[in-house]
Amino acid sequence: MKVSKYLFTHLVFLLSGVALTITDPVHANPDPSKMVDQFEATSGKFDGFRRSGAKGICAMGEFVGSAAGRRISNSPAFSGTPIPVIVRFSVGGANPKASDNTKTQRNLALQFNLPNNEVWQMGNISAPVFGSSTPEQLFGRLQSLQPDPRTKVVDQSKVKAFADANPEVLIQGKYYASQPVPASYVSTNYWGVHGFGFSNEKKEKVWGKWIFEPFGGVQTLTEEIAKTKSPDFLFDDLRQRVTSGNAAFNFNLELAEPGDILTNATVPLPEGRKKLTLGVLKIVSVSTDAGGSCLNITFDPNRMPPGVEGAADPMLPARAASYAVSLGRRLTEGSKQ
Repeated sequence: MKVSKYLFTHLVFLLSGVALTITDPVHANPDPSKMVDQFEATSGKFDGFRRSGAKGICAMGEFVGSAAGRRISNSPAFSGTPIPVIVRFSVGGANPKASDNTKTQRNLALQFNLPNNEVWQMGNISAPVFGSSTPEQLFGRLQSLQPDPRTKVVDQSKVKAFADANPEVLIQGKYYASQPVPASYVSTNYWGVHGFGFSNEKKEKVWGKWIFEPFGGVQTLTEEIAKTKSPDFLFDDLRQRVTSGNAAFNFNLELAEPGDILTNATVPLPEGRKKLTLGVLKIVSVSTDAGGSCLNITFDPNRMPPGVEGAADPMLPARAASYAVSLGRRLTEGSKQ
C-alpha cells in the first residue's frame, strides 16, 4: 500500500513528538468481583456463559499485515506472513438466547497467535464508542438499570437520574437505535473504541483508533425483512459466507491528530480522520460446535504485543480484571460458548 503525500506528512507530524491527549487522572476502579456481581444482578445470570456477549460463535481467521503496518509497528503481526487468528462473533448482552434480528451490539473478538507464543487479543464492537467513560460510571449505570428484586421492574426514575448526571452513558444506545439491523456478522463495522499507539524499531509512535471494515461494505436489513429472520440467522449466514469465501475485513487505523481525545472511549475521533490499512483479516472456517477454540479465551484487549500499546483510558485496564473474574466463574459452572 502506498502512503499518500498527505499521509506521509501527517505521520511525520505525529512522529515528531507533538503531544496528543493520552493522559488521564488515576481512577479508583470498582472491585472486579462486585462489577461482575452487578452485571449478573442487572442482566441476569446464566451459568457457564460469558457475562457479556453470551451468545456467540467461534471461527478461525488468517491475518496478513501490510507494508503500512510494518512502517509504524515492529510487531510480528505485520510481518506480511499469514498469522492464524481465533475469532469470536457475538451479540451483546448476557442472554445466550438473544435474538439476532434486533438493534443491539455485535462483537468481533480476536486472538492473533503470533510467533514465539505471543498473542494479541482484541474486543471490538459494532459502535464507535463504549457505553461509559470510566469503570465507576459503568458500575453506576448498571446499578441504575437493575430491576427491583421483588417486582422485577426497573425504576425509570433512577435510570433518568443517573443518565441526566452522566449523559455519556446514552451515546452508545442512541447509536444502536439509529442503525438498521446488520445483515451479517461480516457486513458490519467493528471499532476498538480505545486509543492505541503503534511504535516501530526507531521508537517512533503513531496514535489512533482502529476499525475493522468489511470487504463487501456495510450491509443492513430493513425493519420488515429483519422481522422475518430467525433468531439465529447470523450463525447460518456466517457459515454460508465463509464457505463462499466472502468474509474478510480491512484492519484500518484512524489516525489521531493533536488535541484528539484518546482517553475516553465514549468520544470517537472526529469524522474524516485519515486511515492506514494495516492488513487484511479473512475468516476461513467456522466451528461446528458451540465453543470451539474460543471457549475459555477472555479476549482481553490489554494483551498486546511489543510495538502496540494502549492509551491511558481508565476503561481499558479495568476490563482485564472483570474478564478474569467472569472466566473463573464460568470455569466453575462449566464453560459454554
